[in-house]
Amino acid sequence: METKNIAGMSMKGGRKDNFYFCLLEFYPDSKRWFLKSLLQVKDEEGRDGDDAVREWIEDFNLRRLVVDFPLSAPACHTCELDCPGVEACPKPEVSPVRERIHKLLEEDMEIHENHPKTYERKRNSDDEIDVNKNVLDKEAHEHLLSRAFKRRLKKGFLPYWNRALDFWIWRHYYDQLLDIFNASYDSFGNTSLMLISRFSYLRRHFPKNLELFESNAPVILIELLRAKMILRKDIDLLNDIELGVEARLDIIKKIEKHLSIFIYDRDLELLVRNPRAFESFLMAVAGQNIQEGKNRNLPAWTQPEDTKFIAPNF
Repeated sequence: METKNIAGMSMKGGRKDNFYFCLLEFYPDSKRWFLKSLLQVKDEEGRDGDDAVREWIEDFNLRRLVVDFPLSAPACHTCELDCPGVEACPKPEVSPVRERIHKLLEEDMEIHENHPKTYERKRNSDDEIDVNKNVLDKEAHEHLLSRAFKRRLKKGFLPYWNRALDFWIWRHYYDQLLDIFNASYDSFGNTSLMLISRFSYLRRHFPKNLELFESNAPVILIELLRAKMILRKDIDLLNDIELGVEARLDIIKKIEKHLSIFIYDRDLELLVRNPRAFESFLMAVAGQNIQEGKNRNLPAWTQPEDTKFIAPNF
């Protein structure tokens, strides 16, 4: 019987930055997932760290790997047309996004023009600082659009920088990402040329039968929060120098409980102490979600067959 396993690997950092390979494996007898291996990718005498990844994939008979790295390129990178400009671009990765952005802004304008008092009242209410407001109550594309999301839409979609997937993530997570993480999402916003080159090298050496997926740690944490598996304060404390370790421990323990994952103490300590190991674990958790067929389905215009993006549904 083929082994049911999934691995996650956070790819952040430069050439000399070590990252972690996190393998989850399912044991049908106990109906539980186990964190089977948590391995640090590093150069050793006689073996390059990048080459070790392929060896692990083969040794564990791995078929699926989740990374936090864009698996597809923006439309402009492969386009050979005489460029007509963004507003006239006919590429299927661009025109549906452009049309949807225009539609959202037009709908917002219509609401403002037809119901100005109601619009202003809702706008003022939306601007109020309310500690009891649940940021998950409304997705960014649902009217009334937040000021921040409108600004993002008006900046436009750049096909040499953004993928259609970026807009889908903005639609569903923009306000939450800004409120919880004080960040947005751009596929290549934090991706250096060095990292692109490193991943390109790794990818060429992966086994041909390995299926790659991508995900995003903040999106995974938002979905864990939506499912009430973790608390907002758990996420807020992640970047705290003193309390970050405790926050990671709390999150991991809650994931263990709700997703039936067993973690040995030695691996738990490493996950808690090392943020990059923790993010590789989150990638593996997203992979577990797709193994069980629970991930959100992305529309065809996001090119899901190319991005293979996992937005988990816990």
